[in-house]
Amino acid sequence: MTGSNRVSDKGISPALVADAQKRLASVISSTPVLRDTPLDGLFGCHLFIQCENRQATGAFKYRGASNAILGLLQAGTLKAGTTTGVCTHSSGNHGKALARAARLNGVSAEVVAPENSVATKLAAMRAEEAVVHLCAPTQAAREAGVATLIAKGLIPIPPYDHPLVIAGQGTWALEILEQFDQLDILLIPVGGGGLAAGTILACNLFMQRTGRAPVVIGAEPEQADDCWRSLQLGQRVQDHQPDTIADGLRAMIGKLTFPIIQAGIADVLRVSEASIEAAIKLAGDYLEEVIEPSSATVLAALLEYPEVFSGHRVGLILTGGNVAYE
Repeated sequence: MTGSNRVSDKGISPALVADAQKRLASVISSTPVLRDTPLDGLFGCHLFIQCENRQATGAFKYRGASNAILGLLQAGTLKAGTTTGVCTHSSGNHGKALARAARLNGVSAEVVAPENSVATKLAAMRAEEAVVHLCAPTQAAREAGVATLIAKGLIPIPPYDHPLVIAGQGTWALEILEQFDQLDILLIPVGGGGLAAGTILACNLFMQRTGRAPVVIGAEPEQADDCWRSLQLGQRVQDHQPDTIADGLRAMIGKLTFPIIQAGIADVLRVSEASIEAAIKLAGDYLEEVIEPSSATVLAALLEYPEVFSGHRVGLILTGGNVAYE
């Protein structure tokens, strides 16, 4: 299988992923890849499972957030130790990642978070010294909150719709492909699309380097399926009322990410809430990994669509493990 070499017209090129990989070399953890697990026999394919749930801050989001902070510092847009900080909107993982990356580099951070965010994720952002502003659980409220912070002089670093964030997220794919260069498929969750877009760009870069790359398949909750609907329509849908336990995938597909996804993704598979819940248990029972619902969508796709993956070498990412223990 080979992936598309097309990219978006927004100036976000595969070269940005290579730059991000160099920038992050001493910053992020190289997370383990699980192989030859019992899931191979269960699904009839060969799985290569990258555990970004073991990444710093407990999620892959640290890649994009760190790349953005470091890139803006290198460009002189940000200056450590000044009153100019950064802002974003997030249900938790990006906010936590951005807050830590900012704190470690002498930059302040403020986060607009939906009021229905998981309490432990809000606490984690505050523990990283972020100022958290709660808002209604809508995309419009998130964006309005960020607009207020921008008006105060803060520099926005969105959770997915930013070239440096997209490029940083794509580094996971380069990491796994450089270890296992014969993968047929990369399987990723889709929310705002930063991970999907970054993965596609990384595959394009790998194609340029080696002449071969896997196709990219996304997994998205049925009850937050705006990417799937946007692909069917041929443009970004405007109606988005997510109602899924996968809180990290409730954001609307991005303006920058969607063209890259539209040009380069092989398919987006919708998964049910029941399958997501079953996949969380599957990860614990078969992999001994703690994952959050958003992360579980990829395993849910394997449960619901085994015929898509049968016989293939599939690289997939466990995106996060920030769960609330009750």
